[in-house]
Amino acid sequence: MRAVASSVRPSSATSDRGVAAVIAVGYVVLLLATMQGLGYARDEGFYFHAAKSYQAWLELVLSSPGRALAEVDRHFVVNHEHPSLIKLAMAVSHGLGWQRLHLFAEEGTSFRFVGVLGSSLALAVTYLWGARQHSRLAGLMAALLLGAMPRFFYHAHLACFDGPIVGLWLLAAYAYHRALQKRDARATLLAGLCFGLALDTKHNSWFLPIVCLAHLALVMTAARWSSRERAEEGGRVARAHLRRAVPVLAAMAILGPVVTWLLWPWLWHDTAARVAGYARFHLGHVYYNMELFGRNYFEPPMPRAYAFVMTAATVPTVTLVAAVLGAGASLRRGWRSRRRLGEPFAGAISAPLFWLLAIALVYGAWLLPTTPIFGGTKHWMTTYPFVALFAGVGVAEGVRRALAGTRRRWAPAVMGASALAVVAAPAVETLGAHPWALSAYVPLFGGAAGGATLGLNRGFWGYTTGAPRVLAELSHAPPGARIYLHDTATSAWDMLVADGHLRPDLRRTQDLAQADVLLYHQELHMQGVLFQIWGRAGTTAPQLVDGLDGVPVVLVFDASETP
Repeated sequence: MRAVASSVRPSSATSDRGVAAVIAVGYVVLLLATMQGLGYARDEGFYFHAAKSYQAWLELVLSSPGRALAEVDRHFVVNHEHPSLIKLAMAVSHGLGWQRLHLFAEEGTSFRFVGVLGSSLALAVTYLWGARQHSRLAGLMAALLLGAMPRFFYHAHLACFDGPIVGLWLLAAYAYHRALQKRDARATLLAGLCFGLALDTKHNSWFLPIVCLAHLALVMTAARWSSRERAEEGGRVARAHLRRAVPVLAAMAILGPVVTWLLWPWLWHDTAARVAGYARFHLGHVYYNMELFGRNYFEPPMPRAYAFVMTAATVPTVTLVAAVLGAGASLRRGWRSRRRLGEPFAGAISAPLFWLLAIALVYGAWLLPTTPIFGGTKHWMTTYPFVALFAGVGVAEGVRRALAGTRRRWAPAVMGASALAVVAAPAVETLGAHPWALSAYVPLFGGAAGGATLGLNRGFWGYTTGAPRVLAELSHAPPGARIYLHDTATSAWDMLVADGHLRPDLRRTQDLAQADVLLYHQELHMQGVLFQIWGRAGTTAPQLVDGLDGVPVVLVFDASETP
């Protein structure tokens, strides 16, 4: 019973790092095992090209450092609108893991491995924060529920920045919070370093300082308020918290940009102008097409409900319910601790406030009608670990209450059954939707069919060209056939060829009038293309319809006999 009780009490054992490592390794194995059948997304193709350019520069650094310094711009102008850290890591993984050590079965996986690591890092840090803040059970459930979010699981496979920024955003946030607690120079410097890594990953990192400053203000207010009858003590605690936070924020403000500059060679020349250009690119990002309730959105004003509807429609409902319960339990615990005054209250409320702010402030951006919609759920995916943390607390609190009326010998069974009952549905949803996760919706919305009926996006990025049935259909194309790619990037197609999934004699084209076989990826705004495909193929009947649970997502038309 002592072991059972320890799993629902706060954890401080160093063995938690070992548990976190096991969780991360387990997720890496799962992601690699489910890589087959997941075609390459359009953006991945761009990053393959960039990573190869960066790899050539790294090889030049080893052979001719002086020449490498002179040729920075030539190599890093490729995809310079995005930071370089993840692409540099892809370059290393490709050059070392694929070309030299032959660690991967496919070349594309060597690029994707970086995203796999970054996403698995998110699960490990989620466990650590949940275990140290509440209990091992809370941490474990939080990690499992994060890993069992269908959209997160999909993005965790990709050679993109979305999985890694979730991991590094969370790591930087955790490092900031730990630095406030540990109050030593090493933790302070680590927070600055982690923030620099996040900055050099994706622009989502810009939200982190806002969350940290809001958190500081609220914790100081909470410290003063909890000691309102002893104003002097409240002021002392607030000032002490400020003195701890200022060095950490300073380290993030100084070390963060320095680390980013060091690891992003594109910024080494004409730094101010290029940083400004980077900011302008993302603050004024182009608008992509997104469907919501049967209407296509391409330009402002965007629907303010978009982020909230898509979260409710794609994050497993049991996870959201557990998160609401966990947030309530965390805030109630903080409220009760106010009687302890000052420092104890500030400490008790600190982490839940941070989690809540991390969710609220990121989602707050989507309340602005001018915020670009250009990638769906992935743009607020940095909030998902915090949703999962609250969900883990909710499950742990429920188990704690159940154990209070349970005989000792039944306690392990109660814990196991409770955990399994909560995580079973998300796990089934996630694995069942793979590799069609961008077409998947929760049962509350009617699943994939319900999402299609409601007029929600069925997919984007053209990744479904790599679906097994589509590849099998293309294998029967005539020798030298020209394949119209539609929404698939040519570099993504080329990686399917390099991996051996497509015959090298097949010729890719974006000219449907010249194509022998035509692909169509279902999106509302693409229907005009579908009409043109019917005309080229001479029929409205595709050779193949593939998708999730009977919902058409990708179509293949044969035009080889059409003049």
